[in-house]
Amino acid sequence: MKSIRIAALAIVAVLSLASCSRPKSSNTGMDLNNKKNGGFQINLKYKGQKTGPGLVFIEGGTLMMGRVEEDFQKDWNNQPSRVTVASFYMDENEVTNADYREYLYWLRRVYDYDYYPEIYTSALPDTLVWRTKLGYNETYVENYLRHPAYNYYPVVGVNWLQSMRYCSWRTDRVNEQILIDKGVLRTMYDQKDDQNFNTEAYLYKPNEYTAQNKKGLKDLNPNSGYGKEGRPVRIEDGILLPKYRLPTEAEWEFAAYAEVGNRVYNRTIDRNKYTWNGSNVRNGEKNERGDLLANYKRGRGDNMGTAGFLNDQANITMQVRFYPPNDYGLYDMAGNVSEWVLDVYRPLSGNDMSDHRPFRGNEFQQFDNDYQGLGELSVLTEPQYDKDSNVVRLPGQLPSKAVTAEQNLKRRNYQQSDYRDYLDGDVESSIYYEKGLAEGEPAMYAYGASTMIGNHTRVFKGGSWKDRAYWLSPGTRRYLEQDLATDDIGFRCAMDRVGFQNTTSKRTKLSKDVKRKTFRRYRM
Repeated sequence: MKSIRIAALAIVAVLSLASCSRPKSSNTGMDLNNKKNGGFQINLKYKGQKTGPGLVFIEGGTLMMGRVEEDFQKDWNNQPSRVTVASFYMDENEVTNADYREYLYWLRRVYDYDYYPEIYTSALPDTLVWRTKLGYNETYVENYLRHPAYNYYPVVGVNWLQSMRYCSWRTDRVNEQILIDKGVLRTMYDQKDDQNFNTEAYLYKPNEYTAQNKKGLKDLNPNSGYGKEGRPVRIEDGILLPKYRLPTEAEWEFAAYAEVGNRVYNRTIDRNKYTWNGSNVRNGEKNERGDLLANYKRGRGDNMGTAGFLNDQANITMQVRFYPPNDYGLYDMAGNVSEWVLDVYRPLSGNDMSDHRPFRGNEFQQFDNDYQGLGELSVLTEPQYDKDSNVVRLPGQLPSKAVTAEQNLKRRNYQQSDYRDYLDGDVESSIYYEKGLAEGEPAMYAYGASTMIGNHTRVFKGGSWKDRAYWLSPGTRRYLEQDLATDDIGFRCAMDRVGFQNTTSKRTKLSKDVKRKTFRRYRM
């Protein structure tokens, strides 16, 4: 009897200690994560953002953006400007043909081609970009995208709009797999049309996914009504990853220079001319001395060198990861293919940009709660198009619309939706504004009439297999209409880093050697 009494007291003591150790709100003193106290939940075990598939962590910092050795073309479009880039993630290599075919396969499998043919056809790369008037390239037209010999070559013939839609699709597939791995969702290979997983729809319309729900998270809200089946995952849980997207121009240039390999504490001891250390385009390593460090064109008629010693071994593109990575571990940031970035092109971007996370191209959007007069936020059953007839939202996603000035009359940070031409192209920036230029008139950039620059003109960065060494410098920049594609422009995805800008929450300096002493070549 005595032993039973002692055991009971021990249990009470343990329970008392457990209750005492329960975290409390510093705001109200109430218990956190306690159903009996209302159930307000905070993820106290969150250990930082996990790295998404294919990504490399890029620790941010300051960058002298736009500087090149010599502006021999006198474009004056990359004036140096000191900016700060927040930490982010970037694809280790360019999106490959195999990667993009997985995307195409999913679109064709999920969306009824007979009913939605434009969804699949609008995503197809333009294979005809390989044709030239006085050259024979039909083998690339027929084989480059789909033949296994080119599986791990960068996808080309993809315009900016297609690249953005690929990033959106990748976000959903990665987050879907995360929830499947967590046991929250069951695998549904038979997803069809609007009945497919979308991250935003899952977060804001979770009841749309009852068929795929397996076991939700423990729900501590006594009034929610989810019951034993659990609740859906929320942003507050820190399980889902942020969106995949194209990198901004500043992010791309920062990652390409990889000055992290030239730093001692908070001091830069040298500046890269290209994406690697030094000012030479050839490898100085003992076993690979003289090999070219990137895939580019040396001169007219010299794409790959002399027979018997092909110095870059590529007459067009080359498989990704073939050449050495930079000090961030990123491959092909110079040469192979140029890459789309997020920004709208302006010659004076260096003068106009913000010094913190600079970007030109903001079009602020919101969910449409009354799309086609439904009176509520509903998952799309048909594609949503913009005014140029481009597909912007797919069945299964939530409809969006531009924010309005009426909604933001009392805001000082922004009021309208479209700021692509702010300070460089809008009415106020015209030299004729004081003379009575009216709103809606072509203020500065009359695309197609007096200039090839407009709000649909996007920046692409990095040299390609068709370019001379000058374009290998990360500070160079060019532009192309967002709905056009070429045989030398590809892309890679990026992702925001949320929270701590380092890989640890501790105030410590990283002592690891960030440089890659040995370079590995990509072999599949």
